Amino acid sequence: MSEHTTDEAQHGAAIELENLTKLYPGSAQPAVDDVNMEIKAGEVVIFVGPSGCGKSTTLKMINRLIEPTGGRIRIGGEDVTDIDPVKLRRKVGYAIQSAGLFPHMTVAQNIALVPKMIGWSKTRITARVEELLDLVGLDPGEFRGRYPRQLSGGQQQRVGVARALAADPPVLLMDEPFGAVDPITRDHLQDELIRLQHELHKTIVFVTHDFDEAIKLGDRIAVLREQSHIAQFDTPEAILTNPADDFVSGFVGAGAALKRLNLTRVRDVEITDYPTVTVDDPLQEIFNRLRSSGTNEILLLDKRGRPYKWLRRGDLMRARGSLARAGTLVHDTVTRDATLRDALEAVLTDNAGRAVVTGRRGEYTGVVDMETLMNSVHELLEADRLEALEAQHELEGARAERTHAEQEGEGGGRKA
Repeated sequence: MSEHTTDEAQHGAAIELENLTKLYPGSAQPAVDDVNMEIKAGEVVIFVGPSGCGKSTTLKMINRLIEPTGGRIRIGGEDVTDIDPVKLRRKVGYAIQSAGLFPHMTVAQNIALVPKMIGWSKTRITARVEELLDLVGLDPGEFRGRYPRQLSGGQQQRVGVARALAADPPVLLMDEPFGAVDPITRDHLQDELIRLQHELHKTIVFVTHDFDEAIKLGDRIAVLREQSHIAQFDTPEAILTNPADDFVSGFVGAGAALKRLNLTRVRDVEITDYPTVTVDDPLQEIFNRLRSSGTNEILLLDKRGRPYKWLRRGDLMRARGSLARAGTLVHDTVTRDATLRDALEAVLTDNAGRAVVTGRRGEYTGVVDMETLMNSVHELLEADRLEALEAQHELEGARAERTHAEQEGEGGGRKA
């Protein structure tokens, strides 16, 4: 991440929830009942649970959009339960579903909202807006003057995250922020959040109803029952391999081994290079490059170095001087922060059995193929098989010890 214009970027702060409770007037039972939780500085914690279990209420009590009925909230060791809630919200970023941008304000004005409220100078605000747009992958020159209605859903969410980060808060609360966008855009936004967190190290509390999203994003996951009672609070891997009870198992669902593909990133496996050409290269040069590459296809990049089309030899023979109608468009790509599950889905939609890997601005960085992904799947399945065998052996050993102890006891009784 580039540095702030005037000061160091602020990393995450620990959050402590102590006996946190919310009882609405007229209700017989609390919506949130006596929640105790410690979230480490710089950690991504996901709240997941059934609709109406109180996960969003718990989240909103952290920045006191909903006032607690009882209990304490500490951020960075400071008890924020009794301080001015408006001042608190300026220190805690908040991103919601559908971005929640003000429609009459430009992108730059939306992002600048909190810095302006807390008295930043115009120069500092302008620099921060530029920095954040760049950080979330939107070209400042192209987007700063646009209005929300001129943006796609994914672009609006990126601006929403930028606005939440504008005053560099140590804590970022996210309430189902990607729930209203299509699945492909959602995957890319999740990857973007993972990349941002590698740079920013904020403390992020994220609400979702999607367990696969929780596995992909969370350092730890809090599986919540009714009234936000904690069923299990652990790492994604621990929950997948050792769910606490049947309630948690219901969230894990079938195919735990395949869900573990969400724990491994594209950057963790081999990414191969592929021969590439650009739209500015002469047709004969493209043909020569393909012939010398030893492959039967080549990747055509656009003027910005982004994947555009796959070209085969037959495509070039039929091109007749123009690539306008030649080749197969690249429809889906993955980033290095995408999970192997994302990559597998992208590969399966591509008849040739590979997916293009891109950088933060969509530029080509390599290719991941089906063979690499299947090897990873087989390794996970084998690890699960060995783990199950080990657990079975431990169970059999415990039974044998118990039987032996019982026999010893019976023998002693007979002697007596």
